[in-house]
Amino acid sequence: MDGSPKDTTPPWTNPVTNPLTNAVFDNTPNPADSTDGPELIAALTEKLRLLRLVSQQRRYHGRPTPRLPSKRAIIEVLNDAVSALYPRHFGPVDLQPDQTDSFVASMLASIRDRLSALITTELMLAPDASPDTAQHQGESIAREFVAQLIIVRDLHDTDILAAYKGDPSAQSLDEVAFCFPGVAAILHHRIAHTLYRSGIGMIARIMAEHSHSLTGIDIHPGAKIGPAFFIDHGTGVVIGETAVIGRNVRLYQQVTLGAKSFHDDGSGSLVKGEPRHPIIGDDVVIYAGATILGRITLGKGAVIGGGVWLLASVAPGAVVTQARPQLRMTEGGTAEPGQQPDSP
Repeated sequence: MDGSPKDTTPPWTNPVTNPLTNAVFDNTPNPADSTDGPELIAALTEKLRLLRLVSQQRRYHGRPTPRLPSKRAIIEVLNDAVSALYPRHFGPVDLQPDQTDSFVASMLASIRDRLSALITTELMLAPDASPDTAQHQGESIAREFVAQLIIVRDLHDTDILAAYKGDPSAQSLDEVAFCFPGVAAILHHRIAHTLYRSGIGMIARIMAEHSHSLTGIDIHPGAKIGPAFFIDHGTGVVIGETAVIGRNVRLYQQVTLGAKSFHDDGSGSLVKGEPRHPIIGDDVVIYAGATILGRITLGKGAVIGGGVWLLASVAPGAVVTQARPQLRMTEGGTAEPGQQPDSP
């Protein structure tokens, strides 16, 4: 210790430099201001305004700041789409059988109109966006989305059936639809993927991340998934943007279908959108904790054991497992890894 007085100034009172502009914001409170005084609130509000201005200028290059889609409104559209597809399960509590068709019809019309406005708002984020063109495209994409819900329902019925057949604990198709997080995640994905295919990436991603927060299953809305897909248990599953999954595929918890590496464009920026995730053939089973990385192919009917780390393609029908662990017993009876204990 050199005896110098210790600096007890709280770190949050030091001046802050904005890394985008090198502008310095002095955080030192004015002693004359109380912690809840109007002067302090006004000063903080002004500093936040300046930070927002810097951020918006960087993102929008000086043009007028556009509106953003409402995350809450997007999640409401997602939930309403689920209730329109499965009104008995997720519609109003008191919905009567003779009211179902009218409920679905009103819900589809409402989804179309609300989604049209949200899509238009997203399209207006483009630097060269035209209000008239964005509105026309928003209406067209929303109409197509509602029409595609028939396909979503048809595909998802195969997912529910696959889960029922693949899980001995499932007692009924209704239980699967209500209770299985993997089934919910796949339905949310099929809805979000429909928008993603139409170029509406932000709204699709918000839907996907909402589903991720509910189920613990992370499926990028760009992933292409065939019919009869079953994720058992599901917690920790990750499926990347350019993954392609065939029909009748089954995954267990903690499976990753990820990228092995990322390419840059020579200036340090990542190249976006290029294929970098696995292609999974029909009838493949991937057990818990397996990690499949890169643009590799798992052939039809392949089985990937739990905990496998895989960076190479696999032939159809192949079975890939980890080396079996061995156990060795010391004189004191303590188990150590290495080999099986000698027979008595």
